[in-house]
Parts: sequence; C-alpha cells; structure tokens
Amino acid sequence: MIYHSDKALFVKIAERLCDDILADRYREGDRVPSVRELAAEYEVNANTALRAFEVLQRDDILQQQRGVGMQVARGAKRKILNARKKEFLEKEMPDFLRRLQLVGLSIDDVSQAWQQYLEGK
Repeated sequence: MIYHSDKALFVKIAERLCDDILADRYREGDRVPSVRELAAEYEVNANTALRAFEVLQRDDILQQQRGVGMQVARGAKRKILNARKKEFLEKEMPDFLRRLQLVGLSIDDVSQAWQQYLEGK
C-alpha cells in the first residue's frame, strides 16, 4: 500500500478493491475479504477497512449477504468502469490535451502511439 498521497487510506483501499473487480479477481457474487482480513492484508486499522466497505456499499459496488459476508454486487464492474471513464475524461483528459498542445503532438501522433502500445501488449 502506498501511504504517501493526497487520498485517504480508506479511499485507496476502496480503489484497490475496485481494481481487483476490474481485473476479475472478484466477480459478481464473489465474496470479498472480511473487514478483519482486509485490515490485516493492508496493515491498517479495522475501522479504515470498514470505511472502505461503507464507500463501496454506498456506491452499490459491494453488498452485504447475510451468512456469507460482503460480496461484489450485480453490475459492479460496469459501474466502476463508467465512474473511472468519467473521472478520466473530467480530471485527467483536459491536462493531457493541454500537454499535447504544448509539445506540439497531433491526434495522429497519439493514435500511432496508441497502436504501438496495443501491439506491444
């Protein structure tokens, strides 16, 4: 876990769980680690892990299932993708476009770099 950042620790933990859902480590209906397990994994206080769960429940990413524990909610991956796309377009893209203009790169340059990136994967 990276501790130096402008984001609260519980937010970073929530984002990491979302990353795991996007990477299909956890799929719809899968149980995720308990508060205690998550706290131990990230070496944080259980209250910090609980706050991460509360955020993800509020956003309908996780749901509590009686007798099972916390699990990935239906449609969670789609919700995460939509939120991440919106955040990228609103927060990162304007700076990216400004930097492209400053260094004189065209959309064709970006497209070519994108194709090279995809081919290298």
